[in-house]
Amino acid sequence: MIAIIDYGMGNLHSVSKALERMGHQYVITSDPQTIRRADGLILPGVGAFGDAMHELEARGLASLIKEMALKEKPLLGICLGMQLLFTSSDEHGYHQGLNLLPGHVVQLAGDYNIPHMGWNWLSFKHPHPLFQGLEEGHVYFVHSFHVQADNDEDVIGTTDYYQTVTAVVARHQIYGMQFHPEKSGELGLQLLNRFARLTKAKVGV
Repeated sequence: MIAIIDYGMGNLHSVSKALERMGHQYVITSDPQTIRRADGLILPGVGAFGDAMHELEARGLASLIKEMALKEKPLLGICLGMQLLFTSSDEHGYHQGLNLLPGHVVQLAGDYNIPHMGWNWLSFKHPHPLFQGLEEGHVYFVHSFHVQADNDEDVIGTTDYYQTVTAVVARHQIYGMQFHPEKSGELGLQLLNRFARLTKAKVGV
């Protein structure tokens, strides 16, 4: 079972419906014991980085997510949820993140439309089990901030939006997608399915 973490700032419905369509068991929860029992975790996110961290900390979920990730429970951050995996962000002031991956979140800046909203080509930068059997294609982005990862090897997928933008990250059992896989057509669903299958493989299902 995959626990979709409810902290008041995630697109829970679309993620849960995508898992349901693919036949994966899930629960939407903020209950610590349910999260501990889950085979894998999804951390969605819509809104501002600082507000999200405040909600996670106020509900006692920040430390729990870090504890579970350090125990190598598969964790997928989606959109803002991916950004929260990193050390810090400049969104509306400086804020500390979960610090599961080293890096900083900064605003997209340039003479182009912000937020970055729409379909962009996802390039697979490094071979990874998350991409096994899949082909590069278009996925759907909505964001004004992006991750500058400290370690290049953590970035396994990128897109180009007037610059190279971190699109997929992975280290051990920690994964992140800047785009919304549940809104990204066939490729997005395949990526979400791959995470769910890697989660099952981790627990021997």
